[in-house]
Amino acid sequence: MTFPVVGMVGGGQLARMTHEAGIPLGIRFKLLSDTPQDSAAQVVSDVVIGDYRDLETLRDFARGCDVITFDHEHVPTEHLRALEADGIPVRPGPDALVHAQDKGVMRARLTEIGVPCPRHRIVKDPADVAAFAAELAAAPGGGPAGGFPVVLKTVRGGYDGKGVWVVDDVTEAAEAFRAGVPVLAEEKVDFLRELAANVVRSPHGQAVAYPVVESRQVDGVCDTVIAPAPGLDEPLALAAEELALTIAKELDVVGHLAVELFQTRDGRILVNELAMRPHNSGHWSMDGAITSQFANHVRAVLDLPLGDPRPRAPWTVMVNVLGGDYPNMYSAYLHCMARDPRLKIHMYGKDVKPGRKVGHVNTYGDDLDDVLERARHAAGYLRGTITE
Repeated sequence: MTFPVVGMVGGGQLARMTHEAGIPLGIRFKLLSDTPQDSAAQVVSDVVIGDYRDLETLRDFARGCDVITFDHEHVPTEHLRALEADGIPVRPGPDALVHAQDKGVMRARLTEIGVPCPRHRIVKDPADVAAFAAELAAAPGGGPAGGFPVVLKTVRGGYDGKGVWVVDDVTEAAEAFRAGVPVLAEEKVDFLRELAANVVRSPHGQAVAYPVVESRQVDGVCDTVIAPAPGLDEPLALAAEELALTIAKELDVVGHLAVELFQTRDGRILVNELAMRPHNSGHWSMDGAITSQFANHVRAVLDLPLGDPRPRAPWTVMVNVLGGDYPNMYSAYLHCMARDPRLKIHMYGKDVKPGRKVGHVNTYGDDLDDVLERARHAAGYLRGTITE
């Protein structure tokens, strides 16, 4: 029996965990990685070292693959179109993926299909930012006097708070234009909390939705995810799931789609960002759902029937493990595992550097306060900020 080969572009932890999900199914993976030390390159047997920005490298890599998918959104759109022209299935395809690559394209398309978003427009210089802020202030239900603060984002690239600025005046806005790339200006939303709706869609249109989660950020980086989002009214939760499923269908997404949302103080939900790959807000599903986001992404790109996304326990909490001044995390296993036999630790094989995501922990159970405390303690002990 011949099993398919999934070509994964990008060697980070998302590729590592997607490969792990394919192992029980006998799915073979081929990896295009920047270096042999990358997280996934340490565990995948068939690794090609090369630059994903080079078309001929991508074409050589794609030979022998039954489908191409990604652990990041940075492959040039025109290269993906060339692969499709060569007859290589690319999932998600370039027409979908561009909405996760280019925030300006994403905002325009979501607005066109009636998806609620923060007020926004492309700006060309600090004076244009000031004009946008004035428009916000003058609009019905506008904002603070003068329209500031305003959020500025580079339309391409940027993650974990990089390429994003919250500016209070024209002078501060100048920083966003120094790279010489297009900039998107958005209103600063007065939100209650951040949510994420994760869905998976296959080529023939089957789709599943995971419970909407709460995502808590620290310094622009995801710190904690609670599944399901506590205190979220069922009608709003269902609306968020339906919104994500609609976006997946309208954009023809194949694979996993994460829709990052703002829950506003006046009871609305607004789309913040899109990611068309497994996502940090879905890591809880590795231990907390019947079928993880990674397993369903593999199924989707191969057009296999999708698995059940329902949770296994009333509450699951994921906390990211960030690098600190304590590099020897393995020695902390003894304490963490003895203290909490139900704890699940997932490490990425990365060198420990301050602020770098090097792993995550998942806990689950019937009592949210207990589940939160267990996850936070384990992540803190692994990082070295908790010592007892």
